Amino acid sequence: QVQLVESGGGLVQAGGPLRLSCAASGRTFDIYHMGWFRQAPGKEHEFVGSITWSGGSTFYKDSVLGRFFISRDKAKNTMYLQMNSLKPEDTAVYYCAAELSPGSGYDYWGQGTQVTVSS
Repeated sequence: QVQLVESGGGLVQAGGPLRLSCAASGRTFDIYHMGWFRQAPGKEHEFVGSITWSGGSTFYKDSVLGRFFISRDKAKNTMYLQMNSLKPEDTAVYYCAAELSPGSGYDYWGQGTQVTVSS
């Protein structure tokens, strides 16, 4: 089992930055990949970006490329999502998730943290 807890959400003005954290506990040694997802009211759950836990390779949704940056601190078992130049359309509940084996899918999810970007 892996437990994930997000933090860092809040209200920010358009153009501003915000950093989210995702703290992992439990079988963290088994984590292969971690990702960020978001869901806005009335919209589909969508992939934002991800990072391979070992090598640190990152992948991003096109609309956040160059604005959002994912990193991880393996010693702290924590993943981060640095969000810059935020837009009102980035408003959503943000979730982190963990994949334990390549291709197994995201098996574990956090409870989510609200990000609201005011115009």
